Amino acid sequence: MANTILVGAQWGDEGKGKVIDVLTEQADVVVRYAGGNNAGHTVLVGRIKYVLHLVPSGILRRGKLCVIGNGVVVDPVSLVEEIQTLRRLGVRVGENLVVSETAHVVFPYHRELDAQREVLKGKHRIGTTKRGIGPAYGDKAARVGLRVIDLVNPERLEEKLRLRIRENNEVLRALGAKPLSFRRVFDDYRRAGEFLKPFVGNTVILLHEMMQRGKDILFEGAQGTFLDIDHGTYPYVTSSNTTAGGACTGSGVPPHRMDRVVGVMKAYTTRVGEGPLPTEHAEIADMLHAMGREFGATTGRPRRCGWFDAVATHQAAMVNGLDEVAVTNLDGLDTMETIKVCIAYRRGRERFDYVPNDAQVLAECEPVYAEFEGWRTPTSGARRWKDLPAKARAYLRAIAELTGARLSLVSVGPGREQTIFV
Repeated sequence: MANTILVGAQWGDEGKGKVIDVLTEQADVVVRYAGGNNAGHTVLVGRIKYVLHLVPSGILRRGKLCVIGNGVVVDPVSLVEEIQTLRRLGVRVGENLVVSETAHVVFPYHRELDAQREVLKGKHRIGTTKRGIGPAYGDKAARVGLRVIDLVNPERLEEKLRLRIRENNEVLRALGAKPLSFRRVFDDYRRAGEFLKPFVGNTVILLHEMMQRGKDILFEGAQGTFLDIDHGTYPYVTSSNTTAGGACTGSGVPPHRMDRVVGVMKAYTTRVGEGPLPTEHAEIADMLHAMGREFGATTGRPRRCGWFDAVATHQAAMVNGLDEVAVTNLDGLDTMETIKVCIAYRRGRERFDYVPNDAQVLAECEPVYAEFEGWRTPTSGARRWKDLPAKARAYLRAIAELTGARLSLVSVGPGREQTIFV
């Protein structure tokens, strides 16, 4: 498989967890390179559903090394709980998981600040998960953050954390929030640091050693292209680089060592949180929610749903350099008589063949649609390309061509076996 970057080509929640799990069979190492526990990957193995937030999806396959890279922000208490939950479910988590010592740490004051800022924004809120991800990345950029290397050193943790809590308590008081107890936070994080210490290492050196040994590495993206801090629908974005470039900065593996980029996208479009979504359509949302689909793995919030947006995925192909696309949730459209695909945006007399950088302009755009005939037959039982209805194959070819990358995989359900390699 060589070194592969897997990214979301829409607004996140594209089904990356399942695709990563399937591709991991061909990989030796799986690296999570950005984001925090605001992301969630749901993987169904047999009858057991695993919801992963920080631990790479490769943990569900034996013999795979999983790495949480330096570009991730880690809530250590949450990570401990996730590891313990996986172990209770019979998943082996030990020397097969390594956490970067230079990853930054999320603290309770980050979560409090996240929540208070959302309250202050009122109707202009971003719709964050309130997990403290943005404030943690803010501290990283301001060079005042604590890293995992500090977390596992109790004396250093106590000294640095005391100062950070003192400063942030002043801000919390000014916002009308309750200040935090240093002793309580320190005790919780000291215990988490003790638990995690055996997992901590220099992941940059480790990954380069793996490459020297000829190991294949899969870089696991979180969220999606249009939640990227630089290339997304700002300010309705996350606080990290979710695009392919983030795999290099978030892992320490240089660009010339990357061999291919795979973009994951649903057969329709969804997003969680606030911000423009040009193809949003109530009928599709109602249908999918009635089927029990499209609820966030992390928050449980119902996702906003709409028709496939080929303008967005074509731009995602440019930004990420997509070589291949994996289309998920095809079976979600099985009952549709007519299926629409957005091929351009219109705003008054203006026509856009790209995603405007101004979120306000994007919010004022109307989609220009092309229509396709639905196949009106179940696809969840298909296991080979030729098993799919002809109209479904035509639709898949069309959205891949509009995106500008080769179709390599189709998912027709959550199970591993419900995967078609094209």
